[in-house]
Amino acid sequence: MLKSRARSLPRPTCLIEALLMNSPANTSTSDEPGKLEKTHLRLGFVALSDAAPLVAAKLLEFGHAHGLTIELLKQPSWAAIRDKLLSGDLDAAHSLYGLVYGVQLGLGGPQTDMAVLMVLNRNGQAITVSNRLAAALDEHKTLPAALATLGRKPVFAQTFPTGTHAMWLYYWLASQGVHPLRDIESVVIPPPQMVDALAQDRLDGLCVGEPWNTVAQERGVGRTIAYTSEVWPDHPEKVLASRRDFVTRYPNTARALVQTMLEACRWRDDDGHRREIARWLADGEFVGVPAELISARLVAEGCDDVRRPVQFFQNGVVNYPHPSDGAWFFAQYARWGMADWRNDFARIAAEVNQVELYRLAAGNVGVGVPVATPSSVLIDGRVWDGDAGVGYLQGFSVRC
Repeated sequence: MLKSRARSLPRPTCLIEALLMNSPANTSTSDEPGKLEKTHLRLGFVALSDAAPLVAAKLLEFGHAHGLTIELLKQPSWAAIRDKLLSGDLDAAHSLYGLVYGVQLGLGGPQTDMAVLMVLNRNGQAITVSNRLAAALDEHKTLPAALATLGRKPVFAQTFPTGTHAMWLYYWLASQGVHPLRDIESVVIPPPQMVDALAQDRLDGLCVGEPWNTVAQERGVGRTIAYTSEVWPDHPEKVLASRRDFVTRYPNTARALVQTMLEACRWRDDDGHRREIARWLADGEFVGVPAELISARLVAEGCDDVRRPVQFFQNGVVNYPHPSDGAWFFAQYARWGMADWRNDFARIAAEVNQVELYRLAAGNVGVGVPVATPSSVLIDGRVWDGDAGVGYLQGFSVRC
């Protein structure tokens, strides 16, 4: 169990006091119809830089303004996050977007109705390859030619079969002319174990969140060759996830939790606070690597259109749970033969993503909501605008 260390950590006291005094939620908690059904929440996270909103929410006790006490529980893997959400040991969690959607379809675990309460961040993941493969890429220029020099089937790691890292890796490989199901062996490794596996020559490449790509480079065991923001600029990544019945049983509590996390994401939205929380994340309770390796790709300095900064708030643009984002994962599952094509992907995504809950919570803390469905051009030139029709699937030249 991770206890609050807000008193022992340096904290922007004036900012926090101002938030508690001026936040609409500070007055709305007592005015909202119905008391919180539950005030102590157990939240899970995995050791990654993008768990920062949960860590900030706990250490700075943003939940207190909304009637909540948060208990953080570090988990060793995404499978553990899944299992403890399903068993009820966790109320909600920092989760891969695709984990939620896999469980919803019964692909990544027993079929369970799931909920995406909000998006926690966008961007911030990368693809790192072994030194041998990086050198082959330098020499041969194309990924298929470089892989051919290995003399065997390449092994690439991702973190969960239906998760974001698997989907970014598969999409990127396909865009480079490599079939992710036929031309490579894909294995699942928890994020904190990725670098050791690369160092032990068990992997040719990996897709994982930070700081593990940076750690691999710092240890001299690999080189980052692509960023997931190249695959899908400003893509959705981690979400605040729960079982659906958490929302139906505890609607006021769920709303208070989203308000709390929005406050934390808003606080995180400048480089000064990013550096501050990098120091906190360096603690073994959270990520356990040097702060400079965390901040190296957490702050916006040095970013460009290729390596876009990790986004946590941007006036709430980051956090809105667009059902169209979720429908993209369904379309990719069908593309790779993980699920049958269905005509109701958009409907299911709208049931999973708790848009009305989010709107209420955002309104209570003065966060605007977008009015339009976003449209993005991905690395292969395909446009994703939420249209999950069968024509979208058939437009891929590389698929199952």
